[in-house]
Amino acid sequence: MSTSTERYSDRFEQYADRHPRVVDGLLVLALMACVIIGSAFTRPGTDPPFQRTTAILPMGVACLALLKHRTHPRAVTLIAVAGTVIVTALGYEITPLLLAPVMAALYWLTTLTGSRTARRYVALTLAALTVTSAVFDPSDALALVLRVIGFCFWLSLSFAAGNMTLLRRAYLASVQARAEYAERTREEEARLRVTEERLRIARDLHDVVAHHLALANAQAGTAAHLALTDPQQTKKILTDLTGTTSSALRDLKATLGLLRHDDDPASSALEPAPGLARLPELVAACDSAGLTVTVTTTGEPRPLSSGVDLTAFRIVQEALTNVTKHAAASSAQVRLAYLGSRVHITISNDGPDTGTTELEPSRGFGIIGMRERARTIGGELRAEPRPGGGFEVTTTLPLQPPGTVTADDTDTPAGREHA
Repeated sequence: MSTSTERYSDRFEQYADRHPRVVDGLLVLALMACVIIGSAFTRPGTDPPFQRTTAILPMGVACLALLKHRTHPRAVTLIAVAGTVIVTALGYEITPLLLAPVMAALYWLTTLTGSRTARRYVALTLAALTVTSAVFDPSDALALVLRVIGFCFWLSLSFAAGNMTLLRRAYLASVQARAEYAERTREEEARLRVTEERLRIARDLHDVVAHHLALANAQAGTAAHLALTDPQQTKKILTDLTGTTSSALRDLKATLGLLRHDDDPASSALEPAPGLARLPELVAACDSAGLTVTVTTTGEPRPLSSGVDLTAFRIVQEALTNVTKHAAASSAQVRLAYLGSRVHITISNDGPDTGTTELEPSRGFGIIGMRERARTIGGELRAEPRPGGGFEVTTTLPLQPPGTVTADDTDTPAGREHA
């Protein structure tokens, strides 16, 4: 029932906002009808001249004044109170029908000016009607008390209705504000996700393009240097260069395919993301570019999640690319250490190093991208020159991203409960 009432109330308010003059005119006509009916009741022993006309004149003025309640609510209320006081002094019985203009004025006064102002006008109206009744109706005290109680009830009713309207409007405004805030929050979250996705794609493209182009450049330079002195070695390097460019195209296609993939079962399958299993290919490509890479593993190798495996491979790839581009070194070392639930990876090169400027953000994004990758899965990375010369990149990564339940974890009571 309340829902239906609220629905009709909302429709009425919407119509009133679109056509305020029409609604005000209809309400004034309804109040005039109440006044005409109420003017038929007079107090016993009183016979005002021109009975109906005498009451209709002041109350009609009060009703017409209500047309200006939106711009002059205080003045309209005083006019309505004055008209009611006049008909009280003339001997008319103050029924709710004659109080209707005052009640409407007090209601609009409450909704337009607030409760504090409306309370003062309610008290003023009650005092004026009480004094007028006491002076012009010399009846017994009980009748006066009953009449005052009636005044209090009807005036308080209009005041309470105005307060309810104020509260409802405040509630609707708060709901709208919360909805707008939620909409802004969703938009900001969407923009944040888009930014994060752009950074991830930028890191992938940087890893693919920078690594393969650096290797291709080194291989082409080496082939040009050995073209006259060692044709066989030149042929081998050029063959490796073909493999490097093919691998670059394959990785680039896989990265861009993630953007174009529409989850259609009929679409072509995407190539799996690279991992540490492709380290031999990476070592061979670096070797053909003139960089000898040694890989050592300590501890028992354990399976990595796909995200950690990809991150580990990209960090090794980017570090070796930096050695190829920036370091005057012919060899590099990659050390993998599996300790408990984490894997430690160290990539270092000996000799003088000219790649420390890579630490400056304005000169490149390689180390920045490696550090972002490590932090994304709960790891950490450190890149710094070695005390004896050269450069070293060290990263510690979890075998599983944070929040992933492993087989060992399920052996514990908490792990079994989580599983």
